[in-house]
This record gives sequence, C-alpha cells and structure tokens, in this order.
Amino acid sequence: MAYLSPSLLACNFFELEKNLEILKNKGIKYLHLDVMDGNFVPNISFGSAVIKQIRQKYPEFILDCHLMVNKPEDIIDEIINAGADIITFHPEATFHPHRVIQTVHKAGKKCGLALNPSTGLECCKYIIDDLDIILVMSVNPGFGGQSFIESQYIKLKDTRKMIDLSERDIILEVDGGVKTSNVDKVLESGADLIVSGSDVFNENIESQLDIYNQKLK
Repeated sequence: MAYLSPSLLACNFFELEKNLEILKNKGIKYLHLDVMDGNFVPNISFGSAVIKQIRQKYPEFILDCHLMVNKPEDIIDEIINAGADIITFHPEATFHPHRVIQTVHKAGKKCGLALNPSTGLECCKYIIDDLDIILVMSVNPGFGGQSFIESQYIKLKDTRKMIDLSERDIILEVDGGVKTSNVDKVLESGADLIVSGSDVFNENIESQLDIYNQKLK
C-alpha cells in the first residue's frame, strides 16, 4: 500500500487548522513540510515554529520535513526539536551528506536524500545502506503547482530497481506535479509515498482525498 503526504506548501494558512482536521478525519498519516531558505531554492516558506505548532496540536501525523536549504546541518537540530519525524535533504546542499544522515539517525529520526530532476542516482550508491527514504523530485524544487517532468517516470523505475536490489526497506517518495490524473502511473513506476499539494488543497479537498485514498489502497 502507498501513502499520501499532502504538501502544506499549497495550503491556505488562514485555513490550516481546518484543513488539518479534514486530513486527520480522512485517515491521512503523513504531512509533507517544505522548509525553504530563499537560497537553495528561490522561495521562502516556513520553519521550526510552524512545525512545532503542528506537532503539538496533531501528534498523530508523521511529519515529513523536506529541507530545501543550503547547509541543512545548520538547522537539523532545530527542525528535529520542533517535532520532525523524517528529515530529507539535497546532496548538493552540503559538503558531507553522510555526516548529515548520521546526525539525523543519532536523534532517532528517519533520513532521506532528495534528488532534483537532473541529479543522478549515483549519489546514492555509497550511502544507500544508510538511507530510509529516496525522494525523487518530479519538478524543479522551490514552487508549487508545476507540471510533472515526464523523464522522472524512468527515474522512479530505476530508483525502484536500485532499492529492490539493496534488499532494504527504503521508502521511494515522489514530489512534484502529482495529481489524481497521473497518480496511477506514478504508482506503477514504483512509488511508495506520494506528495501532492495544489491538487489536494483546493475547494474540493475532501473529494480529492477520497480519490487518492481509493487509488492508493
């Protein structure tokens, strides 16, 4: 079974609590939280204060924190202390990816590597035994509402093969441009965890969640 991780980047923050209640009532387990610094990506989102408030109000959610920041090692402790369950970072953002993974694991949390559309799988080769998640970005990171880059279906399949060959229980996550109209193809390509933002957080949020829940069974 695959799971949906709705991206709060697309949420209307004036209605955040209302939408989180809907997600909870629909049985959503994961929340995808994009932390952006305006440097690694050309946008700024939110940080540990918002994560902490969500953690305190909704302890049942798995907080899937995607760090789109330079030098993620500088904020990892802060994000973990705020309540993150999963930390995913980009290999290009740090000189020492393995050390970042060790830091996250030392805190008892899961750690993942996020791969931009042009980032090859070779960066996972020597650290795959330490990864809990591989996140395939199917858009260029930084903005919501973009279209799925078609070449990433092949990358998803290749990543799935790599994970299966490793014989490790690594989650294959996909983020960017996923909609109810293409989620079947995404699942067929091997994804376990589906991030969707603007396709979830709209005036049809409840019916959209019903569709996702049905397709992800």
